[in-house]
Amino acid sequence: MKGETMPTYESLTPETENRIRAERAAGSFAAAAFDENMVIRRDPARDKANVIRTAFIRDCDKIIHCPFYNRYADKTQVFSFYKNDDISRRALHVQLVSRIARTIGKALNLNLDLIEAIALGHDIGHTPFGHAGERLLDELYCAHTGRHFSHNIHSVRVLDGIFPYNISLQTLCGIAAHDGEIELGEYRPKPLESFEEFDCRIEACYLDKANVRRLVPSTLEGCVVRISDIIAYLGKDRQDAERAKIVSADSFEGGAIGSINAELINNLVVNIVENSYGKPYIRLDNVHFDALRQAKAENYALIYRNETVQAQIDSSIRPMMTALYDKLLADLVARNTASPIFTHHIGYVNQAHYERKVPYASTEPNQIVVDYIAGMTDDYFVDLYAHCFPDDKTNIQYIGYFD
Repeated sequence: MKGETMPTYESLTPETENRIRAERAAGSFAAAAFDENMVIRRDPARDKANVIRTAFIRDCDKIIHCPFYNRYADKTQVFSFYKNDDISRRALHVQLVSRIARTIGKALNLNLDLIEAIALGHDIGHTPFGHAGERLLDELYCAHTGRHFSHNIHSVRVLDGIFPYNISLQTLCGIAAHDGEIELGEYRPKPLESFEEFDCRIEACYLDKANVRRLVPSTLEGCVVRISDIIAYLGKDRQDAERAKIVSADSFEGGAIGSINAELINNLVVNIVENSYGKPYIRLDNVHFDALRQAKAENYALIYRNETVQAQIDSSIRPMMTALYDKLLADLVARNTASPIFTHHIGYVNQAHYERKVPYASTEPNQIVVDYIAGMTDDYFVDLYAHCFPDDKTNIQYIGYFD
């Protein structure tokens, strides 16, 4: 942080703290949590709640046991080409979102299981190589089909299409509408009554990517996860950038929310609780919201648009992903069953024994290719490319532990 100032950690006002304590003790806590008796599933006859596995505990269990959940561990958060165990991968980000959101949710008396389900699943459809990989896959998919790829919409596809888990509408809506690239001073849930309405919203996002930004969570729990996504990456990405020697800690301005990770998390969480307790919305005051926007703008200027971060994406990953997409699509159309798209992807998906109305292999070929590439980890992508193009000399330059 610029200028050597001591970190500042805010606290709730005595009035809010005393109110929460008193209402907890009296059992008169505001009934803000989503009522699990109102859960909506595609097949209501399945996955009925009981005293052990309530509605959203079931969703959490399904998500964490999804075959693609393991892959969080080797997917880029921001920094793709570093051999450094102290730089975050997407698995840690998901845990941080869940922890921050549950902290807020506990204070606001929300449904913590619904919060956890949304948080655990929110990035399960993310590509290798972070948001850069997402942009590349969107370009390829759109060029072939006119349809768009967004990681949050694909997270819904993983949990509702590739694996038909019968996940609740409330969880899926929170996942679809979690977009942490859009900061708002206030989040108000937008009611959602049916899967028919939800499916129309999702299809609109495939046709026009601008519709992704119009999605709104249907529950306060979804709103909490959405703001927690930003809180989780804002300071953590700064820590990682410093460890990667991209920026130094004193590059960031200290504002109303501070500049280091612990300050950012604490001060934003406190302000959200202060301004949202007992309310039908999730809100930051103007001072904290303006500071959040400024901090996010600094991250973009100093980290996300940094040439070192982006250099290999355009020089190596772009041509590699283009070549892989074309080859996998050709193999699929030609029914080359020896291809990895059959042996490593379609066969793998089919091992999960879920009743399907249409066999997965009958899915539109470009969609299958997108499913496969989006599900890859960074290392798997690199190894698959080498397997498919053994004579290609494209070389990924990693920054090692001792570089």
